[in-house]
Amino acid sequence: MSQSSEMPPVLWLSSTRYHAPLPENLARKWQALAVGLQRPIHVIGFATAWRPGHFHEYVDFYLMPQPAQAILRYGVIFIWGTVLALWLAWRHNCRLIVAQSPFEGAIGAFVKQIFGLFGQQMALIVESHNDFEGALFMQRQIGARGIYQRLMRAVAGYALSHADALRPVSSSAAEQLRQYAPHTPQCNFMAWVDVASFTQAQRTVPVNASQELVYAGVLIPRKGIHHLLAAFAQLAHPHATLTLAGPPDNPAYAADLHEQAQQLGIADRVTFAGGLSQVALAAVFARSRALVLPSLSEGLPRVIVEAMYAGLPIVATNVSGIPDIITDGEQGYLVEPEDVPALTNALDHILRDDVTQMGAAAATKARAFFSTETFVQGYRDLLTLALTSAEQHHGN
Repeated sequence: MSQSSEMPPVLWLSSTRYHAPLPENLARKWQALAVGLQRPIHVIGFATAWRPGHFHEYVDFYLMPQPAQAILRYGVIFIWGTVLALWLAWRHNCRLIVAQSPFEGAIGAFVKQIFGLFGQQMALIVESHNDFEGALFMQRQIGARGIYQRLMRAVAGYALSHADALRPVSSSAAEQLRQYAPHTPQCNFMAWVDVASFTQAQRTVPVNASQELVYAGVLIPRKGIHHLLAAFAQLAHPHATLTLAGPPDNPAYAADLHEQAQQLGIADRVTFAGGLSQVALAAVFARSRALVLPSLSEGLPRVIVEAMYAGLPIVATNVSGIPDIITDGEQGYLVEPEDVPALTNALDHILRDDVTQMGAAAATKARAFFSTETFVQGYRDLLTLALTSAEQHHGN
């Protein structure tokens, strides 16, 4: 029997925003999964506006309307998303559910239980891409935090108690999942990285000749960008520049960063580039000296692997999954979060020392750590693990 006939269609639950046509990086991801997994894939996600939609590009996308307010988005995904998941699972005979976080996993657990009432077996995979307990509270102010945290933990606990397999993207995420589901099997591999854009970009400046540092990511407090500006202002490198590439997902915080740069007297050397396409970001990497990521919490940031593929050394905080890929002093430098003097010292070394070998070591490590082939094989192994685990649970 062929793999495609042995393995059922997959229902993918996510809160990612999609539109047709897909951006090149996402198109390559779903093409790789559609070809590599050789089975129908049905993806639930958000549209980019209020209007729901459906389109096919390598896989089928079913898009929920996206309200502007976060509280309404939660309502949409837990009500609309649940109804849609039940219908798709029944309509397409999906017997595998992949949920991109424990919160979408609660929908998968409910669908699994409903089908179980009718004697239909399902296998549920729950992924974890970051610290699902604390990351949100580092991102923005949340009212009634204690109640919110208890609710989040209850929802995550419900999802994880019904999961047949787990997929953390880092060692720290794996440990967090074990606290909820110590006996559920795990398959650990990182999130999708569109390596094509970052290997095709040609360097315009040798890495050791550049004086440009770059941060890439959304502008939110959890990313610690205010600490980066404070450290950058203390550097005795008057020709060094800093590019902040990322959308202002927290407008108030982004405005504070602009004001901070003015007050520190570095506004003329700091560029707020906004959100960039993968190709545009690759072009920035191709002229930069190092990527700086001063986050307070992460999963395993794909932007680090992207920058390493482009041959950049990394200066990052020693949090979450970052130490899984960066060894201090080899592919870059690790500092403790919120430690501005240590970050200043690391940036000084990056700008003062010869970083040619460090950049080469980063590129070598990235190629060994991630590839399209290992990503697809990771999902093959994960789906097999979930089906085997579900069969064992069903037999017991």
